[in-house]
Amino acid sequence: MSELAVEVKNLTKVFATGLSKDYVVAVDNLSFEVKAGEVYGLIGPNGSGKSTTMKVVLGLMAASKGSAKVFGLDSGDIRARNEIGFLPENPYFYKHLSGAETLKFYGKLCGIRGPELKNRIAELLELVDLEDAANRRLGGYSKGMLQRIGLAQTLIQNPRLVILDEPTAGVDPVGSRQIRDLIMKLRDDGYTVFLCSHLLEQVQEVCDRVGIIFKGRMRREGSLDELIAIEDQTAMTLKGASPELMEKINALVAEDGKAQVLEQGHPRTTLERLFINIAGKRKENAEDE
Repeated sequence: MSELAVEVKNLTKVFATGLSKDYVVAVDNLSFEVKAGEVYGLIGPNGSGKSTTMKVVLGLMAASKGSAKVFGLDSGDIRARNEIGFLPENPYFYKHLSGAETLKFYGKLCGIRGPELKNRIAELLELVDLEDAANRRLGGYSKGMLQRIGLAQTLIQNPRLVILDEPTAGVDPVGSRQIRDLIMKLRDDGYTVFLCSHLLEQVQEVCDRVGIIFKGRMRREGSLDELIAIEDQTAMTLKGASPELMEKINALVAEDGKAQVLEQGHPRTTLERLFINIAGKRKENAEDE
């Protein structure tokens, strides 16, 4: 079996526009690979071709030119589809069903029955931290909870490849962090995760490799460290540095004549991390009371 979970080669997808002879090139000669066991992020603005590429990989849409393979099989092959779990950006669920009933419904659709299904449901509810809400109707779930039950649904048949479309869209910072933690847990458990998003900071925290797509073409691709590193700059973080020490360092830099101090001051966190940290501490204090 191929070591590549996804292999897209020279993929082109063209759409006709109405009855005229005009056409739109949604994806233009796109090529990339997703290795088995990694988290790969395809990022780009709305209308860049992410969703079209995803639909071809899922076997929901045929390519105009080129190919897409999943574990060495053509994406249109039913055997390839059996290897995939998919969570769309806005999944639809029957809101009168509970979380456990939802997983039972999808499990039966996948041919799972009896004790195997019961054990699988319990395992997935624990994974997504929804055991306490297992018997609550989905109509009472928050957006973050719905995304997590959706993620559990994608795993019901234990696929090797999980495809996520904007998994944290519309979710508050705490729920977003929970989903990202789940993605990293899936990678640790041996799953391959292929996600599409325009939320760059969130992708940065979970992806091993990233492809940047714009107007249907791959503009940059590589490991996260390669893409975000600024090659001609070196960062130094000091703790407890006295003004005298900083003065000496600045004097050495000036003496060198080639290097420049571009920025100096206290390091900053992100607003999102600050929010999560505060919310986490409040939750711990409430539990202690």
